[in-house]
Amino acid sequence: MFDYIVVGAGYAGAVMAERIATQLNQKILIIDKRKHIGGNCFDRKDENNILIHQYGPHLFHTDNRTVVSYLSQFTDWDPYHHEVLAFVDGKKVPVPFNLNSLYELFPQSLASSLEAAMLKSYALNTKVPILELKQSDDPQLQFLAEYIYEKIFVNYTAKQWGLKPEEMDGAVTARVPVFVGRDNRYFNDTYQMVPRHGYTRLFEKMLDHPNIKILLNTDFREVAEIHGSTFHLFGREFGGKIIYTGALDALFNYRFGELPYRSVEMQFETVSQSRYQEKGTVNYPNDYDFTRITEFKHIHPSNSERTTILKEFPLPYVRNENTPYYPIFTPENQRNYERYVSHAATFENLILLGRLAEYRYYDMDDIVARALELFETEFTA
Repeated sequence: MFDYIVVGAGYAGAVMAERIATQLNQKILIIDKRKHIGGNCFDRKDENNILIHQYGPHLFHTDNRTVVSYLSQFTDWDPYHHEVLAFVDGKKVPVPFNLNSLYELFPQSLASSLEAAMLKSYALNTKVPILELKQSDDPQLQFLAEYIYEKIFVNYTAKQWGLKPEEMDGAVTARVPVFVGRDNRYFNDTYQMVPRHGYTRLFEKMLDHPNIKILLNTDFREVAEIHGSTFHLFGREFGGKIIYTGALDALFNYRFGELPYRSVEMQFETVSQSRYQEKGTVNYPNDYDFTRITEFKHIHPSNSERTTILKEFPLPYVRNENTPYYPIFTPENQRNYERYVSHAATFENLILLGRLAEYRYYDMDDIVARALELFETEFTA
């Protein structure tokens, strides 16, 4: 009945399904263990008539015009430039830490001196990873780097990942830079926006095709079995291709052990006032057990007299108890993942795609670009 099975209805799976259905005119069955499409981008209107992101804030930003053109087939956009504050020493200052942050936290004369030192070593409007800044030979920059490291970075990283920054892969630490400039926006990409009617509506339009059938609330392993190097679906050998976007260790029943992830407990709260905080997100690197508070009215304006906030409490991922959000990048974990990749290569009809299947972090635009590229190279060549 189906030419392709797509496991997972997030961006990776949905883009592949849409391309195969519309460009190859073949039939696809999407299987997802959740009760909804859209993966971690799923959003909905809450009891306050505010559009909330069920799995934490998702802000679309990219320099990739091809990705924007592709997704624009399925949604209109509203501009949104995300700004984040961090609660440090009783003040809320812009992050990534920038030249404006200097003057919020330090006396005028010291801030001016530190700014001059930064501009002497780095070009204006550039980003410097905090661990690189710590290695500076300039005593003033060493002082500044140590301050930022201790007050903004190290405790937040410990809460978010359960690891010290030095224990993390450089790709993770580079994601939290110091910005040598005065732009308070969290992102500097050309395109910064959110779908006008939400991500769920975008996915609904993307998957609205007669060649696409969707089976929700179903774990792939409930309907599929592995016999040697073949997959059996609903008790029969499946000869088509399987595009798998879920956790790779789960697919192979953890035969090489579990790949570790970080999870997050999402606590939504209704506040009986029109606004709760100054910006969309405020980080709390040193105080409280949660890492940040997001107020969704900043992202999707609403005339509700109340507002909805989200507090995020990072915690270890425990199988069957919570959601795997972030792969933990260490050399040991990467080596173990490669064992799964080698085993997956013995299945000729299996294609791995996405954050969980590839055990790496993707921004939304990156995974859309990756799926589009994979379709072009593997399915139309």
